[in-house]
Amino acid sequence: MNIVAIDIGNTNVAVGLFLDGKEQSIESLPGAGEAELRACLVAAWEKIPALDSSSEGKRDGVIVVSSVKPAWAELVRRIVEEDLDEKVHVIGDDVPLPMSAWVDAPDKVGSDRIIAAAAAYAVVEDAVVVADFGTAVTIDLVDANGVFQGGVICPGFEISAQALKDNTAQLPKITVHRPETAYGKNTADAINCGLYYSIIGGMEEIIRRYAEELGRWPQTIITGSAAATIKDDCPFVDNYVPHLVIKGIVLAYQKYLETKSETV
Repeated sequence: MNIVAIDIGNTNVAVGLFLDGKEQSIESLPGAGEAELRACLVAAWEKIPALDSSSEGKRDGVIVVSSVKPAWAELVRRIVEEDLDEKVHVIGDDVPLPMSAWVDAPDKVGSDRIIAAAAAYAVVEDAVVVADFGTAVTIDLVDANGVFQGGVICPGFEISAQALKDNTAQLPKITVHRPETAYGKNTADAINCGLYYSIIGGMEEIIRRYAEELGRWPQTIITGSAAATIKDDCPFVDNYVPHLVIKGIVLAYQKYLETKSETV
């Protein structure tokens, strides 16, 4: 199974190439850069082998997308149609979600949250928390039976830093990084410490409350572009997995193929 898996977020687009189900590469780039995105998609698709039966060199692969930003999903669709003469398979539309969700409106939950949760559960095979640190931070719970139970959504580092700048008279915009000390000796460092430690403390408190619901502490996996920044200060986190959504896209498509074969 050869897949180009595309995770369209609010800020970045990640493009993963899998040949025979094995990861070859994952590249993350700004979603607003059409030329760069176009070049990346074309380069990934050209690595897919051609079908032996195709005299036109049609490639033996699929392009599968998870998106939380419709405008960028349409951009990817247009690039794929114009440059590759292919169609995209969208998680939640063309490809079913790989996990059931016990929430008020399952169709309103971002597909990225559910497929990341499914990818984590496929490895843990038990109750698991997935915290995804992107433009927004989502901290989601899957129960021991593999059912998505919901979670929390809060602002990520960039949004929080921008909000402080925009809503105060003198606070500067900062880029959050791992602090050298627990408190700042200047305004910029004070903001950095505040944003950095508050998200770690908030995550630990949220997971503790999940644990009270479950009756035990669940395994916890963190992912997302900002997860690498905080991972070394989170002793309660079991694993840091970059690009968990990309892995979830591949899992979702695999499950879809298995279901199709069972019904034939």
